[in-house]
Amino acid sequence: MGALHEGHLSLVRAAKAQCSAVAVSIFVNPTQFGPAEDLAKYPRRFERDCALLEKENVDIVFAPSVEEMYAQGERTWVTVEGLSDRLDGRSRPGHFRGVTTVVTKLFHVIEPDVAFFGQKDAAQVAVIRRLVRDLNFPVEIAVCPIVREADGLAMSSRNAYLNPEDRQRGLVLQRSLRVVEEQFRAGERNAAKLISAAREVIVQEKHVRLDYFEIVDPNTLDAVERLSQSALAAVAAYVGSTRLIDNTLLPP
Repeated sequence: MGALHEGHLSLVRAAKAQCSAVAVSIFVNPTQFGPAEDLAKYPRRFERDCALLEKENVDIVFAPSVEEMYAQGERTWVTVEGLSDRLDGRSRPGHFRGVTTVVTKLFHVIEPDVAFFGQKDAAQVAVIRRLVRDLNFPVEIAVCPIVREADGLAMSSRNAYLNPEDRQRGLVLQRSLRVVEEQFRAGERNAAKLISAAREVIVQEKHVRLDYFEIVDPNTLDAVERLSQSALAAVAAYVGSTRLIDNTLLPP
C-alpha cells in the first residue's frame, strides 16, 4: 500500500533475485479498511516510493486509481471462508474480504509467475495461499522473512504514527515473542502456558492494549493446544492508538 520501507524493498530484492521482471503494485485499498480505521490518514508517499523502486531497478510500478480497480456499484467479492475471520480478520471484520478481492484483481491484471509477501502479515499469507490453491491461480506464493528495525521493532508503514514514547512501548510485542521462543526452546509445548507467559510480558506496558496473542497452525490459523508440529505465535496490540502486529514461527 505504499509508504515503502526496507521490509517492502526486501521483497523487491527477493523478486529480482528469482525473476526476470519485477512489478510492484502501490494501491491503498479502501475495501480492507473498516469504517473507523485509518484510510484517510494512511501514509501516502508516491513520489518517494517511485524513487526507491527506481533505485532497485523495478520494471513496472502499477499504481491504479480506486475507480480503475473498483467499478461503480460493484457487488462481487472474493472471500476465503473460515480463515478470514481469524486473528486479524476477527479483530477487523471485512478486512480479509477486501484483501482477497484486490489480490485477485491484481493477479488478473499482472498475471505473475511468483508473488512475494512478507511474513509479518502471517494471517494474510495463510489466507492468500488458500485463495491461490482454491481458485487454481498459476502463481507461486513466496514468503520473505520479517525485517526489523535495529531495536527489533517489526518494520511497518504504521510505525510512522508512533511518537518516541510509543515507539519504545511497541518493542513489547517482540519481547513477548522472545519469551515464547525461550520457553519453547526450553521444552514447553503447552500453548496455553506459552500464551500466558507472553501476556504477562505485555501487561507490564500500561499504555499497550493487547488485541490478541495466539498460537495457531500457520496454514489453517486453527488454535493449537499442544505444539507437536510447526506453529505460529502471533500478537497484535494497540500502542497508543496505533495497532501493531508481529509473529514468530516455532519449528516442529
